[in-house]
Amino acid sequence: MNKELEMSANKVVAYLGKPTTEFTKADIVRYIKENGIRMVNFMYPAADGRLKTLNFVINNAAYLDAILTCGERVDGSSLFPFIEAGSSDLYVLPRFSTAFLDPFAEIPTLSMLCSYFNKDGEPLESSPENTLRKACKAFNDVTGMQFQAMGELEYYVIAPDEGVFPATDQKGYHESAPYAKFNEFRTQCMAYIAQAGGQIKYGHSEVGNFTIDGLIYEQNEIEFLPVNACDAADQLMIAKWIIRNLAYRMGYDITFAPKITAGKAGSGLHVHMRIVKDGVNQMLEGGVLSATARKAIAGMMELAPSITAFGNTNPTSYFRLVPHQEAPTNICWGDRNRSVLVRVPLGWAAKSDMCRIANPLEGDSNYDTTQKQTVEMRSPDGSADIYQLIAGLAVACRHGFELADALEIAERTYVNVNIHQKENEEKLKMLAQLPDSCEASADCLQQQREVFEKFNVFSPAMIDGIIKKLRSYGDRTLRAEIAGNQEEMLKLVNRYFHCG
Repeated sequence: MNKELEMSANKVVAYLGKPTTEFTKADIVRYIKENGIRMVNFMYPAADGRLKTLNFVINNAAYLDAILTCGERVDGSSLFPFIEAGSSDLYVLPRFSTAFLDPFAEIPTLSMLCSYFNKDGEPLESSPENTLRKACKAFNDVTGMQFQAMGELEYYVIAPDEGVFPATDQKGYHESAPYAKFNEFRTQCMAYIAQAGGQIKYGHSEVGNFTIDGLIYEQNEIEFLPVNACDAADQLMIAKWIIRNLAYRMGYDITFAPKITAGKAGSGLHVHMRIVKDGVNQMLEGGVLSATARKAIAGMMELAPSITAFGNTNPTSYFRLVPHQEAPTNICWGDRNRSVLVRVPLGWAAKSDMCRIANPLEGDSNYDTTQKQTVEMRSPDGSADIYQLIAGLAVACRHGFELADALEIAERTYVNVNIHQKENEEKLKMLAQLPDSCEASADCLQQQREVFEKFNVFSPAMIDGIIKKLRSYGDRTLRAEIAGNQEEMLKLVNRYFHCG
């Protein structure tokens, strides 16, 4: 038994004694036989950003081998708008590395995420998961390095207000019980996500909380560790599925919506990224942000307007991305600065041994903290198609290495001040702005689509479909039209309450 795996929360990993990357069909069959598993679930993302499920009863060993080897047919036209009903059959094949024990099933069930294949047995060009895989391959081919990511999953829990120990309005950041009411719900979600293979960094209550019409709204966050970008997307998809299922069983409502009422904190889906070569983080050089990191940032600065097409996909997204609030609107980056689009978080670059200072009995820690450095894209929200979003970010970071003037772009877009303060008005005027509507975002994607289609990462059909959907909202002037109209705002919120 690998000693590092003994503490794994993933019961399949702990039982088999090997990492998920080494799972084989024989391992899956062995786990099923030796643990009394009676059902298998195939799960796969569709165009609405949600996981779909296909259930199998294990009839016998031959049938189990058949479904694990051959997968099954599904109706692609019911899953994706770009597939015609006349030629809609697709195959779904399980990826053994994603196997986890379903925490909700009364009948012992093993679940796996699937990949889509077309009628010729080739990976479906426009499937979200395959698009991300192609984006990561292109990044590696161009740079010789690996693209890693992780998400910060923000959501609101909604339940009847009991009227005791009221939290301070919009001051819920890292609050403890009893002022934070849903800490135990969050930690149970975290336990289930970890059981399903999610590599969690931590969880906490977030800023947003308020009471309206007898209901308490409390914002929470679960943040992940950086992993291979394809794994990062899988983990976020499963996490959203788990949070919703546990909420349903506990009688709570959940929303990942970017904005749920006026004047209160919206929810984002911040994505952290790092670039790795031979297992070593390349984001720092000599204790400062490396040229590698700054080139990736430059790519994101150039493609930021069109990244909103993947990360901000309904009209309420643009009620979160408004000036003079914590969500970004200007295309710039900076250190430890929450008013910027791309933030370089505090990176443990201090020269002191903080562990020893806090714990005088400890010796020198000699811990390599350079692995912790990431950069964070702050515009996306819970409406995002997670695979398309992370694929778009991989394309943007790759694009930075293709730009001859990348370091100059990074220098020009760097800010080290709060750009919303009056004394920094001149700096603010020099910065480009993010789109202010789905339609404006579609325009930006149309203008920059060639970069995303390069190396066949995003198929033209996928880009066309995204643009068509964004333009269908007809929201080019919506933000100005209903500004200050609470009733119309709430109608909009209710329409997109369960996005993503």
